[in-house]
Amino acid sequence: MHFETWSDFFAMGGYASYVWGGFGITYLSMAVLWFLSINRSKALMKEVRNKIKRQERIEAAKHMENTL
Repeated sequence: MHFETWSDFFAMGGYASYVWGGFGITYLSMAVLWFLSINRSKALMKEVRNKIKRQERIEAAKHMENTL
């Protein structure tokens, strides 16, 4: 498709609302998914670190001498 001016390009032959709306929804969806993925990744890593620390405490407690 060939456009004579930038104005024609942005108007997209009368279909601008569909074209740019589609781009907008796509990029917004991708941004939301990226944000949620990053946050979930951080939460999972924190959970794994906490489980490892808990397991280390359990193992250390098994080797402690009972003083009671």
